[in-house]
Amino acid sequence: MTFLKQKPAIGLVFYPRFAPETLPDYARRAEAAGFNELWLWDDCFLPGALTSAAVALSATQTLKVGIGLIPVPAYNPLFAAMEITTLARAFPGRFIAGFGHGVRSWMEQISSAPRSSLKALAETIPAIRGLLNGENVTIHGDWVNLEQVQMQLTPEIVPPLYVGAMREKSLRLAGRFGDGTILTSMSSPAYIQWARAHIQAGMAESGLKDHRVVVYLDAKISVDGQAARAAARQALAERLPWNDVHLEAAGFLPEVEEYRRAFNNREEAARNIPDAWLDEFAAAGTPDQVSCSVRRWLDAGADTVILQPLNGDPACLDEYIRYLAPVGSLLG
Repeated sequence: MTFLKQKPAIGLVFYPRFAPETLPDYARRAEAAGFNELWLWDDCFLPGALTSAAVALSATQTLKVGIGLIPVPAYNPLFAAMEITTLARAFPGRFIAGFGHGVRSWMEQISSAPRSSLKALAETIPAIRGLLNGENVTIHGDWVNLEQVQMQLTPEIVPPLYVGAMREKSLRLAGRFGDGTILTSMSSPAYIQWARAHIQAGMAESGLKDHRVVVYLDAKISVDGQAARAAARQALAERLPWNDVHLEAAGFLPEVEEYRRAFNNREEAARNIPDAWLDEFAAAGTPDQVSCSVRRWLDAGADTVILQPLNGDPACLDEYIRYLAPVGSLLG
């Protein structure tokens, strides 16, 4: 078993809060600049990711479009397979479906919270894969219940199914059932290496041979490197408290706990974020600094780095195109 031997890729996020009518132009500009992938989120109460994927794919020729993530509790496996089939047949080889737990509070709000998110994922991914492969699926699990369910039309090229994961159990599950794993922003190079070890353990359990790791990376780029780094510091401070699993892997947990106690004001907290933390959790600064950061993430084991506009600022696309294109130079 190995991680998938394909060329590394660089992609972008289109935030669900962006106006959907701007998506076709956003996708076309990303493709023209040489970015390989565009990723969407299926956040509750905002425009849907599956329909957005159809818009982005229709507007482009070669750009791959992924959803990271589709919340498993909100979709029946059959209806998920139906939607995926449409996109996979209309745009063969260009769609990636990523699944995750969903935000627990949102799932409770819509009465779709499973007793065990891990079991829901473990039952849903194989069920969808079986349906996409034309199998007659029967499963009576804790979350998924299907009785002799079979698709009448299936994709000629079955798209990869990725799993969003953060901690040990979900990372092993991603390796056991997924074609790839999606790691959230604030995944440092050290965390990526740690996560890959757990993914590999899951692959060993199932015998799956290929896997791809996608990592979101907060990115702010400007010729005024100090201004870009100040903006990234502010964004990190606003995200407190940070996930312990990310801090432990990067070796910063004791220092960050002390930092949390020392600064109550976000502005003060932002100013005091050390350079070392900033450089482990984001790519911020001049074009050369950001390019070096992206290469660090790739060298650490990310197969695809997805640039995440800081604080959902659509203007970041202009910065990425202006300062990082041609994208191929990042992959050399």
